[in-house]
Amino acid sequence: MSGKLQTVRGTRDLLPEDNLVFRFVEESAYQKAKLYGYGEIETPIFEFSDVFHRTLGETSDVVSKETYDFTDRGGESLTLRPEGTAGVARSFISEGMSQLLPLKFYYSGPMFRYERPQKGRYRQFFQLGAECLGYDTPLADVECIAMAWDLLKQIGISAECVLEINTLGDAESRAAYRDALVAYFKSHESELSADSKTRLEKNPLRILDSKDEGDKKLNANAPKFETYLNENSKNFFKKVLAGIEKLGIPYKLNPLLVRGLDYYCHTVFEFTTSKLGAQGTVLAGGRYDGLVETMGGPKTPAVGWAAGIDRLADLTPKELAVSKEVLIAIIGADEAGDEESVKLAHEIRSRGLKAENFLSGKMGKKMQKANNKGAHYALILGGNEVTNNTVTVKNFQSGEQTTVSRSEIATFDFKI
Repeated sequence: MSGKLQTVRGTRDLLPEDNLVFRFVEESAYQKAKLYGYGEIETPIFEFSDVFHRTLGETSDVVSKETYDFTDRGGESLTLRPEGTAGVARSFISEGMSQLLPLKFYYSGPMFRYERPQKGRYRQFFQLGAECLGYDTPLADVECIAMAWDLLKQIGISAECVLEINTLGDAESRAAYRDALVAYFKSHESELSADSKTRLEKNPLRILDSKDEGDKKLNANAPKFETYLNENSKNFFKKVLAGIEKLGIPYKLNPLLVRGLDYYCHTVFEFTTSKLGAQGTVLAGGRYDGLVETMGGPKTPAVGWAAGIDRLADLTPKELAVSKEVLIAIIGADEAGDEESVKLAHEIRSRGLKAENFLSGKMGKKMQKANNKGAHYALILGGNEVTNNTVTVKNFQSGEQTTVSRSEIATFDFKI
């Protein structure tokens, strides 16, 4: 091995200060999920390739450009998971859970996509998500969006985000709109990007999501989906909008929002921000009534969303993630104190309190390190304290210092 040891392009080490914010975001999401009745699920990091290739759509950027595919020793084609929904749907089918509907699942963990690394986007990234299976009512869409909104408020970034929402209608509406789009883009085929020419044959709706400047100009004059929505689709979307209005969630209609994956219908939505440059989507989702059936399972209505933890963490105010726990430093003033300090630290932790033992250096340096680390109290042990069975307690916040008996430490009120 030559050169410096370093992370692979598009990956990174999450150091303790990074993980403080990550943990805060994950814990906030987990708590919200519990409040909404979601149970936690974990699916494998890799699946048979068909789980993703068939469900995400061969024309999606995820499958056509970004999946990490490999063949194992048994000759099976496997794929590192690029997102969470398909794995949850596979689990629903393979674990035979159709008789348990409705079901709500929450997940979090690493995902993998081979894409150009940039701010907030990595090749190994972390995602959390929520999937609600078994409800075909628009009220389920409303509740799903509300849960996402509550999370963004909890982590202090709702003011930085805008809910953009659209409808893809039902199958009948999409078929009619697809015919209109094909006719329009066929007449401008020479002006389309290479990717959009491929999509024209397989999934023309995805052209509306193109980032190519030439495609964007064509999209501005493309037929509008609302013209082709049947009454069922219109009414479904009206009820979704009425529901989020009733909850006071602000939103913006975006008729070009189609989402990047092929299994969506009816409601699609994104929470976006201008604070992360070009990668403005922080949380996105929608309804995917046909996914489970496409994978060989029973017809199962479903709605859900996913969010990139990396992006959420970049936006989250760091002060929110700072621990509110009391931190107690255990300081040995001499050799006798050092030897006893390990036992005292163990006693403090047994109370469920956070204690850090500073085991090297002179007492002054130990006190300085404890103060720099944000300790609220120092429990000081020297030869005198060990002999007299006492502990000196220093309050870093007030500067007060007092000596108490060792037995009092078991009930001492450490206040922040």
